[in-house]
Amino acid sequence: MHREIPIWCKKEGLFRHDRKKENEEIEKVNRQKIGKKQEKTILTEKVPGVSEKVIHRPCILVSACLLGVMCRYDGKSNGLAGLERLQETTTFLPFCPEVYGGLPTPREPSEIRDGKVCSKSGRDVTAQFEKGAREALRMAKLLGCSAAILKERSPSCGSHQIYDGTFQGKRIEGRGVTAALLEKNGIRLFNEEQAEECLAWLEKYGRREERRSSEK
Repeated sequence: MHREIPIWCKKEGLFRHDRKKENEEIEKVNRQKIGKKQEKTILTEKVPGVSEKVIHRPCILVSACLLGVMCRYDGKSNGLAGLERLQETTTFLPFCPEVYGGLPTPREPSEIRDGKVCSKSGRDVTAQFEKGAREALRMAKLLGCSAAILKERSPSCGSHQIYDGTFQGKRIEGRGVTAALLEKNGIRLFNEEQAEECLAWLEKYGRREERRSSEK
């Protein structure tokens, strides 16, 4: 009785029937099917004490220092209590661009001047800040973030103000490196004092933007 040559044989230029190879291919396909079935189960399985709506929450990127992570330049945090209400309806993605850019904690304070980011001692750390910004954008896209709550006046995360580069505490209008890149790519920016505004925006526009972001 003639047996059809398996597809893998045709692709590899083999014309004899190899039972062992065929069984390996069948097992591989079965493992893939089982894996997909388990993945589906994990996404839909009810977990005691956890709402089924969790996976449908909008996700927003948040400066990690605002959530109590000790990643500021001085090794401290800017833990903010006003985010609890927002956290009830959204999923937070904590992120510190400076850490992801390869800078240590603690580290010298840095400010933006003449298009470059320099530490207080004069070291050019623009490359590290740009790398952190790219990583922030990559993670935001990966999880479909449509908005971000960022630490104001940070050379990475300042969304409305930054320091002027003299290390004298003088504030000017401007964007941090990460904030500018996120905004350029359509992510809505809020600072730590705009949690209520962020919540209102998410309720009105966020879910629609979330779907668009996840489809890209």
